Amino acid sequence: MRTLLFTGPGGAGSTTLAASAAVRAARSGRRTLLLSRQPAAVPGLDVLPGLDVVVVDGRASLERLWSGSAAAVAAALPQVTLPPPSSVLPLPGAADLALFTELASADADLVVVDAGPVEAATALVGLSATLRWWIDQLLPPAMRALGAVRTAAVASGAVRREPVDAVLAAVPVLEGLLARDRLADPAGTVVCLTAVPRRGAGEAARRAATALALHGLRPAAVFVRVLPEGAGPWWVQRSAEQGAGLAALADVAPVRQVVEGAASPEDIDSLAALLGDFQPADVEPLAPATERRNGTWQLTVPLPFAQRSAVDLTRWGDDLVITVAGIRRSLRLDPLLRRCEVTGGRLTDAGTADGRLEVSFQPDPELWPADLLAAEGRTP
Repeated sequence: MRTLLFTGPGGAGSTTLAASAAVRAARSGRRTLLLSRQPAAVPGLDVLPGLDVVVVDGRASLERLWSGSAAAVAAALPQVTLPPPSSVLPLPGAADLALFTELASADADLVVVDAGPVEAATALVGLSATLRWWIDQLLPPAMRALGAVRTAAVASGAVRREPVDAVLAAVPVLEGLLARDRLADPAGTVVCLTAVPRRGAGEAARRAATALALHGLRPAAVFVRVLPEGAGPWWVQRSAEQGAGLAALADVAPVRQVVEGAASPEDIDSLAALLGDFQPADVEPLAPATERRNGTWQLTVPLPFAQRSAVDLTRWGDDLVITVAGIRRSLRLDPLLRRCEVTGGRLTDAGTADGRLEVSFQPDPELWPADLLAAEGRTP
């Protein structure tokens, strides 16, 4: 495990529990980095030995980026008057990109990420694949190769710098950033969900599990804020709702209860105690699998708890584009399946932990050599 990621709805405790996990890891001797979108409520984390704390600010990150690149942009676009960094408005997704950049440049044994709501967390884990997809669409490999030649020519003075050169120069920088993505390998990432056991919490956790599965991740645990012991009609009614919520959440991942306190943790010791004896361990990723079946092939993509009405599937070039639970991902097919045509798809065990998308393929006569088609019993 290289990255520990906490995500859940507002008020469920993701920020506090991420800080708790970071403190415990640092105290165990691991060089730890805590990344969060907001400051931790407990003071003194930034001076704890072995722990670095970075509060990610999308606006500030954009200003730093603008300050470092404005000169090059101005040289490529002399006819445009560029605003100063203090006047630049952040684009949508700037905060996600800032968090991704900090994560990619992290130098620590363990990075603990307070990823915020599930929607933000899934955007973060899918950001690398999304950026790669856009690079491939806007600048295919052949065009990038020509761009490299042009960049060299500009550097030597053989051709004049044009606005397009600013874009071409940014591509290697972006590719270098993507190459350092700590979330690219699901085997190195552990995800913990947080929740409050109220009505609908189980359904929300199942949708989160489906969205994470699209990126090869499965929750290792669900941390749940529960009521302390009490009495009276309100407590009885609320406790009954809590019990139903806990049962629903247990279908998604092992449940870890965190008893609600009268006040938030005030010092590092009480913060570290929140996780009890929890020891995060690696979780087997959910990887697509291909198998041969009577001259055809089947690609199986695990999608736990997915509903048939929420799944959409298309083929685009060498990619299989899957939309589920409001999340879309483009899966690059392996070289064998790229030479095949899609013949069907179905969602098996829909709505259960064993839900999976099964896509069938058969050889495309226009892409397969005639001798291989003959071996498969097909005619070109």
